[in-house]
Amino acid sequence: MHQIAPYVPKEVYLGFLGRTIEIHWDFHAYLMVFVWIFMVPLCILAIRFGKPRPTATGLHRKVAWYNPEWWWFTVHKYGLALAMTLSFAGGVVAVTVSKGFSGTVHSVFGILAVTLGVIQVLAGAVRGKHGGKNYYTAKPDDPATWFGDHYNMTTRRRIFEAYHKNAGYIAGWCALGAVGTGLMQYPMPWMLGIILFLLAVVAITAIVCDYIGIRYDGYRAAHGVDPEAPFNKERAEIEGR
Repeated sequence: MHQIAPYVPKEVYLGFLGRTIEIHWDFHAYLMVFVWIFMVPLCILAIRFGKPRPTATGLHRKVAWYNPEWWWFTVHKYGLALAMTLSFAGGVVAVTVSKGFSGTVHSVFGILAVTLGVIQVLAGAVRGKHGGKNYYTAKPDDPATWFGDHYNMTTRRRIFEAYHKNAGYIAGWCALGAVGTGLMQYPMPWMLGIILFLLAVVAITAIVCDYIGIRYDGYRAAHGVDPEAPFNKERAEIEGR
């Protein structure tokens, strides 16, 4: 039994332009591979292994791109925002020239990846305040100024972290599914070689970084190892049970 390959249009008439244009699917492939196989892994590696070694009091200055100690967060936040903007644009163009949702496996994986990716960026805007006993907004003698969703690990922050991390992995798997099925529809053997090479680099980098021990806890990197810090205290109590 022979499987019928999905139809891949080579040109499309766009009414708002008033003319027929040639579709260059290779440009779509270049963009999506660059976003999901290069930019996204880079942003994930940055926040996973770029956090500084925890100190007694953590990071004091504002979480901002112009403070170099937060470079790993800056790369993760703004890099993913740019990546998802490009991915969304690539998805909109693909749906437009396809005259709507094609219903292929590739389109399903692609829409899921782009949708989850965009939600990831939007979710970051509601993660809550940073806070901290030693943060730049805090007063040493006024505990009320220490409060922050991250520092106090509020329900809001816990929901964000639980969703953000797990949905990110799901988006990544959907993206791999989209890339794989896309290459089945529109074969580009040399592109497959590049993809495999980049994935190997990501895997080796993660393994080496884990081996040399630079994967630090995010809470302790930001707020220090102070045993009285709310989440440090909570975890110590759990581990001591």
